[in-house]
Amino acid sequence: MAGNARPGERDVLAMPTVGDEARARLRSALAETTARLGAAGVPSPSADARELIARAADTERPLVLLDELPVGFAQRLEEGVARRERREPLQLILGRAPFRRLMLDLEPGVFIPRPETELALDLLREHAAGPFDTVLDLCAGSGALGAAVLDELPGARVLAVEIDPAAAALTARNLERAGPGRGRVLTADLGGPVPELDALGAVDAVLSNPPYIPPEAVPRDPEVFHHDPHRALFGGGADGLAVPRAVIGWARRLLRPGGVLVMEHADVQGPATRAAAAEIGGFDQLSTAADLTGRDRFLVARRAPGEQTDGSERLSR
Repeated sequence: MAGNARPGERDVLAMPTVGDEARARLRSALAETTARLGAAGVPSPSADARELIARAADTERPLVLLDELPVGFAQRLEEGVARRERREPLQLILGRAPFRRLMLDLEPGVFIPRPETELALDLLREHAAGPFDTVLDLCAGSGALGAAVLDELPGARVLAVEIDPAAAALTARNLERAGPGRGRVLTADLGGPVPELDALGAVDAVLSNPPYIPPEAVPRDPEVFHHDPHRALFGGGADGLAVPRAVIGWARRLLRPGGVLVMEHADVQGPATRAAAAEIGGFDQLSTAADLTGRDRFLVARRAPGEQTDGSERLSR
């Protein structure tokens, strides 16, 4: 048919469309952004480049389907790339973080949820028999664990406890989106008296990703050291386990018989966290579970039957 085209028609057909121009700009942007992020030492430059380009294009569609780019695309992309080159976490630039089936809101100064933490909910289901009416998310951070509970266990209610007021406010938003009216947030320091927890009564499960890094183990990644709040990283005490011990203590006091604690820890802290739980007492099963890479990362402790869990016990601190 092209051979029968009228004079001038071939030129029109050969002219690039708006979509062609946009896709050419996207290919160039992807190559340049990937190269810049790689040179800056970003671990996943190509994947991060695609996310930053989608942010600049203000789209959630696949980039190959874009026919045009919005005004200000280049400026937004440069701003995002410059931030990532300085090793600001991608999640903070995007203002969101994926966690299991959810996309959580995220803000600077709040601990960024990690993919390995997602396994905690699977471990809970594996080691505990329901129903899960009341679940605690201790050291909640962004509320990732509590929000996942609300999303995947429709009958559950969640009480999230977080020491930092800004993080607690963010947790409240994420819980409300995941399970409207079924989540509540308490701003409190688990290392001291918390009358609201004492008055709570028995709960079915405790999930926690507490701070657990020892004081001398400084994180190497600039994304972690400069952007995760240090209070959410370092667990206190010479071994980093002061806050995890407090979490275990609250689990002993509040779990119903047969209720389960799933608590994340560093891959070298399995024996120490089991020993802490054994010393605190009140559990009839203690084990360490591995993450998806095979590293020991979770304490799983089942509350023993036969003891009161009404908050009347007092642990030495």
